[in-house]
Amino acid sequence: MNTTTASAPSGSRFVNVGERTNVTGSAAFKKLILSGDYPKAVEVARQQVENGAQVIDVNMDEGLLDAVEAMTTYLKLIAAEPDIARVPVMIDSSKWDVIEAGLKCVSGKPIVNSISMKEGEEAFLTHARKCMDYGAAVVVMAFDEKGQADTKERKVEICARAYDLLVGIGFPPEDIIFDPNVFAVATGIEEHDNYGLDFIEATREIKARCPHVHISGGLSNLSFSFRGNEIVRRAMHSVFLYHAIPAGMDMAIVNAGQLDIYDQIDPVLREACEDVVLNRRKVAEGEQTATERLIELAESYKGKDVVAEKAAEEWRGWDVVRRLEHALVKGIDAYVVEDTEEARVMIDARGGRPIEVIEGPLMEGMNTVGDLFGSGKMFLPQVVKSARVMKKAVAHLIPFIEAAKQPGAKAKGKIIMATVKGDV
Repeated sequence: MNTTTASAPSGSRFVNVGERTNVTGSAAFKKLILSGDYPKAVEVARQQVENGAQVIDVNMDEGLLDAVEAMTTYLKLIAAEPDIARVPVMIDSSKWDVIEAGLKCVSGKPIVNSISMKEGEEAFLTHARKCMDYGAAVVVMAFDEKGQADTKERKVEICARAYDLLVGIGFPPEDIIFDPNVFAVATGIEEHDNYGLDFIEATREIKARCPHVHISGGLSNLSFSFRGNEIVRRAMHSVFLYHAIPAGMDMAIVNAGQLDIYDQIDPVLREACEDVVLNRRKVAEGEQTATERLIELAESYKGKDVVAEKAAEEWRGWDVVRRLEHALVKGIDAYVVEDTEEARVMIDARGGRPIEVIEGPLMEGMNTVGDLFGSGKMFLPQVVKSARVMKKAVAHLIPFIEAAKQPGAKAKGKIIMATVKGDV
C-alpha cells in the first residue's frame, strides 16, 4: 500500500482561489444575485480577498439567471473596486458564451475555468485558441470523450494528452492549469477510497510529465460526505493540502480563511482524516475501515462549533506574551490593541522602550507563524490574517515609539527595504 508524506512542504507558492462568489457553491451568494443585490454580492468578493484569496472564482451558472448578463454585470462592478481588482479573476462556467462574455469584461490576465476534451479534440483546441487570443490562462479538466478521470492512470493520461495538444498549437505551458478532479472520499463506496491518494500521486506524475504547468482542484468536493460538519470538513481540507502541496498542487478553490493549522487539529481527528485521504488503513475482516472510523468520530464533533468557540476564549486568561502569540497564529485581531497596550505598559514599568513590544512578543509570534508556514502546516490565508493582526498592533505602538524619541536626538541613518507588490 502506497502512502504519501509531506517531507518537503512548499506552501509559499500556493495560490488560494476564493470560492464564495459562485452561485452553484454558495447559497448566500446565489440569493444575493437572484435578488439583484449586487452591492452586497461585491462585498462577498471583498471579504474573500481580505481573507487571503489571491484569485476570485466567479460562477453564474443558475437556471433562473441570465448567466451572460449576471457575469458581465458582476465583473464590471468588481473591476471598479481597487481592493478586489488587484487580484485576477477566474471566469467559471460550463457554457462557452458565458466564458467569452466574461473575457470581454476583464482587464489584465484572466483565468478560464474550464475547457476539456469531453466534446473531442477539435472543440477543445477551438476554445484553447480563443483563450490564447484573449491572453487568458486556462483550467483544463481531466475529462475526455470517455468521461471524467477517476484513477491516477486516467488523470495522468488525459492531462498528458491535453498538454501535448495545447503545446502543439503554441499555448504557453505556464498558462495551463490542470484540474485532475478532487472527488469525495469516505462515501462508504469502496471504489472511492483511493480518490484522495490518486489525486496526490497523479499530481506528482503530471508535474513531472508536463513541465511548467500548474495543478488545481475544488477542495470542498473532498469532504462532500460530511456536509454540515464544518470541524471535520476543515480538518480534511487542511490534511489534504498538507500532503498535496508537496506533491505539486499549487492552486485550490477554497473558502479563503476556512482552513485549520495542521498542527492544531485534534490529533485523533487528524490521524483519522489522514487514514481516509491517504487510504492507508487496511484492516482485517470485521474491523473498522478508515471511513467507518471517521464517520463514527465525526458524530462526536457535530454541533460542537459553538462549544469550540466558547472554549477558545479560555486563552484570554493566559499571560500577555502567550496571548499575543496566540492572536498572531490564529489571526484574531479582536483584542490585539488592548493586549499590545498591556505588553507596552509592562515593558515600560521595567524601564523598557515601546519598540521592545515589537522586538519581543510580536516578533516571537510572527516567528511561530513563519515556522508553521514554512513547514506547510499553515496556509497563506492564515498568514494574511496574521499579518493583519501584526499591522494593527504596530499601528498602536507607533505613536508611543515616536514619543519615546529624545528631543533633538540625531537620526542614526535610514535603511530602505523593499519587496514585491502583494508580498505578505
